[in-house]
Amino acid sequence: MHLKILGHPIFTNLNFHMPMIVDLSHPLVMLAGENGAGKSTLLHSIFYALRGDQVEGYVYRVEPGGVQPGKAYLFDAEQHNPRTQLELFKEQPEMVEFLRTASHGQVMLSMFRETFPKLPEGTTLLLDEPEMALSVSNQRRILKMLLELVDRKKFRIFCATHSPVLIESPETYVINLDRHVNRNIIPDGQGIEGASTIQ
Repeated sequence: MHLKILGHPIFTNLNFHMPMIVDLSHPLVMLAGENGAGKSTLLHSIFYALRGDQVEGYVYRVEPGGVQPGKAYLFDAEQHNPRTQLELFKEQPEMVEFLRTASHGQVMLSMFRETFPKLPEGTTLLLDEPEMALSVSNQRRILKMLLELVDRKKFRIFCATHSPVLIESPETYVINLDRHVNRNIIPDGQGIEGASTIQ
């Protein structure tokens, strides 16, 4: 399965070469790259394409082999954090209490343990920085959970991530956007890792 992006307002502005051809045939894909490399933009683009959405300035063609249309679910760990949307659980007082007392990381783990497995078999799950707020040991736990969703429920999963645990796992396929021309990454003038940049 491939996504061919012929035109995209953000990627064109970032000086990406068009067309972009993205290999989506693997069941567990990690989108890696520097801040501003276009990971979240590509993740949302995949979501739109799988749903057949028309987005202004975004011209694409998708070869959808192995994907069930209409079964795409996007979760952005920053925007969709249940702790910031307590009104959605007003009929579930136990859940509201949990969300009020649990840490951000505990809430994220509950999404992997309880929410995502309830999605229909064959779902395409798109996750934007699922490792947010998770310790390294818990990142290993969610990797195991992702592999189980692929194996037991035939999910296809795409993650925009900075996590070495997810990126360096032999079970994942990595698309590294740093290999593309992009004007929007942090310039070299920001200093090197470990060095002070305060004047």
